[in-house]
Amino acid sequence: MILKLVPSLWSFQISQNYRHPGIDNVKSVPHFSSINIKSKSNSNRKVIVCGLRKSYAKKPPSRVLSKEAIQVIHSLKLAKSDEKLDQVLNSSLTRLLKVDVLDLLAELQRQKNSHLCLKVFNFIREEPGYNTLLSLYSDMILLHGRNKNIDMAEELFSDATGKGLKPDTRMYTEMIGAYIRAGQMEKAIEIYRSMKASGCSPDRLTFMILIRNLERIGEQELAATLKEECYEYVEFPNKFIKEVEQKQSGKKDKSQSHNKISGGR
Repeated sequence: MILKLVPSLWSFQISQNYRHPGIDNVKSVPHFSSINIKSKSNSNRKVIVCGLRKSYAKKPPSRVLSKEAIQVIHSLKLAKSDEKLDQVLNSSLTRLLKVDVLDLLAELQRQKNSHLCLKVFNFIREEPGYNTLLSLYSDMILLHGRNKNIDMAEELFSDATGKGLKPDTRMYTEMIGAYIRAGQMEKAIEIYRSMKASGCSPDRLTFMILIRNLERIGEQELAATLKEECYEYVEFPNKFIKEVEQKQSGKKDKSQSHNKISGGR
């Protein structure tokens, strides 16, 4: 349908995704509408976009902390002693829904507050519904690994397996990363072999961590062996190995350029 403003000069063409109160036979498309303006004296066409831009398209909702979870986080941070922390955990944390407790723990991890993370985890690890969550154990192993607290990482891994839980690819990979950060490459290889023996398949991240760090410490032969094993577990192994080599060479180039700059000062 065309609505003419000035017959001799302009015509307004209403596209199918525009809806006017007086027009019932035009379809409406949510979040976007446009009016095409065409001048008879000029072949150029201008487009006026009405409504929401594409960048403002509706996004899937993200998880937001509840007011109760935020209040507990504030209370935990204000507690200056372990005794007060225990009081907050016993009086406030037990009142939260399970989903709020998990969101609270994820927020503390995002803030890299390892002390409170461990307090909350140790409090809920024996609670029904939490003690079988592999993801919680993997998160805590990652946290301990970053802090090079390998003893606690090993304890958590043993605790999970002692409860009859079967470690998944992520838990094994986090344990490998923890050993590498602690400078224990032999144990990292040992846990990798245990991973395969248990029937759990390593993924791209597992191989990436191991190969790059083996090459970094000069274990070229072992790194080559792992590259061969990629063909059994990784999709498009040739492409993956090429990516690993490019990242490794990029790191070397950065290191060499940094050394040149440092030497020239």
